[in-house]
Amino acid sequence: VQLQASGGGLVQAGGSLRLSCAASGRTFSTDALGWFRQTTGKDREFVATITWSGGSTYYADSVKGRFTISRDNAKNTVYLQMNSLKPEDTAVYYCAAGRLGKYPYEYPYWGQGTLVTVSA
Repeated sequence: VQLQASGGGLVQAGGSLRLSCAASGRTFSTDALGWFRQTTGKDREFVATITWSGGSTYYADSVKGRFTISRDNAKNTVYLQMNSLKPEDTAVYYCAAGRLGKYPYEYPYWGQGTLVTVSA
């Protein structure tokens, strides 16, 4: 499974960004695609996840109500719509494919990160 993340950038607080993660390869071997984020010196943090089949979604409390994860199975792409961004959302965002869960070890396949910077 190969994953290609895109869509990061610089945005002011209160603004929006949409991240995309295009998947290819044996995606049928995975159950879900998740987004994680990481800042320097901290562990990778769960953000959101969605199942390929049923579209079940789960969010970290810190982003609930502001971020929306969605999928387009025809394009094998998962999106993360991020609204009402805060400076604390600044991080490198990674997409990952694996089984449904909130922990990095549950996702064996990872894309490269895309940097999101939210200015105050």
